[in-house]
Amino acid sequence: MYFDPSLERDQVHINGTEDAGATPKVSRCLDMLRQRAGVNTPASVESTNNFPTAAGLASSASGFAALVRAADAALGLDLDTATLANIAHHGSGSAARSMFPGIVALHSDGSSVRCQTVSDWPLVVVVAITSTASKAVGSTAGMELSRKTSPYYQAWIDTHPQDLADGLRCVAERDFEQLADLAEHSCLKMHAVALSSQPPLMYWSGVTVEAMRLLQQMRGAQVPVFFTVDAGPQVKAVCLPAAVDDVRDTLAALPGVLDVVVAPLGAGAQVVK
Repeated sequence: MYFDPSLERDQVHINGTEDAGATPKVSRCLDMLRQRAGVNTPASVESTNNFPTAAGLASSASGFAALVRAADAALGLDLDTATLANIAHHGSGSAARSMFPGIVALHSDGSSVRCQTVSDWPLVVVVAITSTASKAVGSTAGMELSRKTSPYYQAWIDTHPQDLADGLRCVAERDFEQLADLAEHSCLKMHAVALSSQPPLMYWSGVTVEAMRLLQQMRGAQVPVFFTVDAGPQVKAVCLPAAVDDVRDTLAALPGVLDVVVAPLGAGAQVVK
């Protein structure tokens, strides 16, 4: 990205195509940085994803983390990561986590966020891509619909603090089995909320369900793996490093899986020269 006084406004291109829908949130983050730098110069932002955009793979989280890191460098601000995380949070709720390495806990008081790396446990995520289409309902709009209409929404919110505490304990103790049980249960609670919204949010496809069943069977056969699914049809298989090849090959052979991506824990958004 670069700042160009000859531009009339911020311009955002994703995978070579201008994305006017993303521009307001991008400009909101850039304005926070421009204010600190004492400039109002428009920016040209070019982003490339190597996985589907707006399809349940947290493209907005990685994108906004990259945006604020790149803009900070372009403006010569050299802000600390915690400050940049709070700015990225205004673009995507989970982008703050993507600023930090390893397994990251995010705490929010509604107006600001605080993130911390809690472990470098080398878990690996094997992603089964089942569709490249963008979601009909975005994550933010879908969550607001669930808040207003799902009878299970408040119960999901009420059980979150204990789930988080238990999850952090499992990570600290590297208790994979307990983490697997908790993560799958938490995932299914979220989708119960989505499915019980009015109108229902059906993020899964038939392939999603088959992949989840397959991963449960693998775990029953003592393969250290569990599933989680965000607001989309893609399936994330979290596993120990020794199981990566088995999990990848098994998912790749499932009819309807378009591609499989293996992703170890990230190092946080960085400037690459």
